[in-house]
Amino acid sequence: MQSFAANLDRNTFQTAVYSPTDGPRGKLLRKQGIPTFIGSDLFSVLEKFTPHVAHIHRAGWTEPGSLRPFKLARTPVLVETNVFGHHDPSPEAKLIDRHLFVSRFCAERFAKVNSIPAREPKYSVLYNPVDTDFFRDHCPAGRDLPQNSFGRISRADKGKWSNLALEFLPLLEEQVKKKELLPFSYKIIGGIPEAHQFVADKNLEQYVHFLPPVLTDGEIAEFLNSISFLVHANDTGESFGLVIAEAMAAGLPVITHPSRDMRDNAQLELVDHGVTGFVARTAAEYAQAVKFLLTHPHEAKQMGEKGRTKAEKLFRAQDIATQLGHIYLELLKTKKII
Repeated sequence: MQSFAANLDRNTFQTAVYSPTDGPRGKLLRKQGIPTFIGSDLFSVLEKFTPHVAHIHRAGWTEPGSLRPFKLARTPVLVETNVFGHHDPSPEAKLIDRHLFVSRFCAERFAKVNSIPAREPKYSVLYNPVDTDFFRDHCPAGRDLPQNSFGRISRADKGKWSNLALEFLPLLEEQVKKKELLPFSYKIIGGIPEAHQFVADKNLEQYVHFLPPVLTDGEIAEFLNSISFLVHANDTGESFGLVIAEAMAAGLPVITHPSRDMRDNAQLELVDHGVTGFVARTAAEYAQAVKFLLTHPHEAKQMGEKGRTKAEKLFRAQDIATQLGHIYLELLKTKKII
């Protein structure tokens, strides 16, 4: 949302952001010259700002009463970024003029589960925007990547973790003891208590380093410059996979894994096995992928640059915001607002 607001064409759109409560994103938005409205009374904000287009971000399922202010304010166009690809069958949902899925995976699963064709004019796919220009400049292709260092980044939330993120470590340690692999550094942002306990129980402290959370692209770039590839593991999967896309934009290969059943699997849409990284299904496969990237830095760098090319082509923030602007204008013309 912050990236959309910052990158929309300001010669065409006057943008503001509403949130019930203020937070760190509010400060960043205001620093970029984007007004913010904070409070519980959305209807009053709509009456004051009188937007032609309201764009909401939500999980996609029914949230009783949440869309009523837009109806009362007679907001001409309502757009939804459907973050997790769920379906809202309520009458209120008919107010939404366009549902945007953040990956092809989410759109295809939505269509399959709900027997609703996820296509225009009601539905379309719009990837989350990534500031690939920033990462290109701050994580340049010619930089020297740290040897024997890799990492993962997430919120410190159990729902963003998988045991796979840790179970490969003892396998690597055995190879270090056999001198088949040099000692390594695994940097983790978003460590949860269970992860700390696993590392302590397995006596892996010399290999694993827990770091504080980050917020800005600058902090993320600094972290990505301190590792040579990203390891991703999340049992619930990703409806898009922003940290994966950011690592790709920084020229790093990514190791990920498939999710079970109908869980989110957009991480497989981002990572091309053997091209921009690896898809591992077990701890042994994960350890094998980590070892390969640690011991083949040239190939790892080639994979990372292929990932960067893909990210710049598909996720560049300015391009995604331009696509979003075209959607707004198309809907406004359909409603005869412009």
